[in-house]
This record gives sequence, C-alpha cells and structure tokens, in this order.
Amino acid sequence: MSEGLRARIRAGDREAFAELYESYARTVYNHAFRLTGDWSVAEEVMGDTFLDAWRTRERLEPGDGTLKPWLLGVATNKARNANRGIGRRLAFLARRPAPDPVADFADEAAGRIDDARRLAAVRTVFGRLRRGEQEVLALCVWSGLDYAQAAEAMGIPVGTVRSRLSRARARLRKLAEQRLAEEKKEPPHRHGEVQREAAFAALPIQEFQEDPR
Repeated sequence: MSEGLRARIRAGDREAFAELYESYARTVYNHAFRLTGDWSVAEEVMGDTFLDAWRTRERLEPGDGTLKPWLLGVATNKARNANRGIGRRLAFLARRPAPDPVADFADEAAGRIDDARRLAAVRTVFGRLRRGEQEVLALCVWSGLDYAQAAEAMGIPVGTVRSRLSRARARLRKLAEQRLAEEKKEPPHRHGEVQREAAFAALPIQEFQEDPR
C-alpha cells in the first residue's frame, strides 16, 4: 500500500480509496461473513462498510498507521446491525442455532485443525458465544489484529480485549467439548434434513485465511 494513503483518503482522493478497497475488500468481506454467517449479508456489510468509510473519511486521525482496524471496526458495527435485522425478520426461527462462521481458528479453540469432528463442533457452538466474544475472536484470531488494533476497532480498552479474548477462547473450548459429548448421544439426522452448518462445512478453510496486515 502506498505511502500517505491515510492523508490522501482524508483529502478525498478517489484513487487512494480505490487502493484501500483493493487491499481490504476481501478482509472486510471475510470478517463480515464470520460474524453473520451469510454470504449475501456479508456482501451488503462490506458495501456498507466502504460507503460509510468514504462518508466519514475526514474523521480519520492523521498518521501512517494501517487502516485495517478502522475498517474492521466499521464492519463490526454494520454486522451487528445486520444481525439485528436478520433476527427480527427470522424471529420464527429463534429456536434454531445461530449461523456459524467458518472456524479457521480451530487450532486455537480445539487444539487440532485437522480433527474434523472438533472443527465441526467449533462451527456449531461459535454462535452460542456472546456477541463481544465472537467479535474479539474474529478480530484477533481470524483477522490478525493485535490487542491495540482490536481495541481501536471495537472502541474498548486494550485490557478488555485481553480478558475478553481469554474468556472467549476458554468458553469456546468448553462448548466445543460439550458438543462433542452431545454428538455421541444424538441419533443421525434424517435423510434430506437441511442443516445450515453443512454450508460452512463445504467451504475450504483456506479461502478464508489471510495474512495479517
């Protein structure tokens, strides 16, 4: 990414903003998908994120730091709003598990990324975490933000990020283990039964991995 991008964006340079989009569109989409579990909603969140970023560009602080925390912070808020809207429209499905983001951090939560059963369990229980726990895992583990950057994105103190991430990892690990125990007692699904988790299981994990910026 070119030097002085932040200043150029603050000044309304459209070429600079296009450069920003090319650099982070995939990152923002992946983050939105992890928090919403829906491809079409993630696309809307991504579009709204960059639209809002352009509209509020003059609020950017001066400097040369990465713009990734800023964009993911906007995307996190947009995903929250999108999830609220989905919840209202689909209230009749309230008893069903929430959509589960792709768990490419299964090594953090379950210990072995190549363990298919544990990976599936992590996918299933991720939606049971509190919203803040989901967000801090998505930002720090998936998107590669450090504590300070995640704090900037979420608008909370660094210490809160540290403690929330620790609790989220512990709770996710516990829920995944409980899910594995439950699976031993559950009868197999009926033929043709629609499972939302299957859509995530079919996705290659590599598609959602990205290098931290």
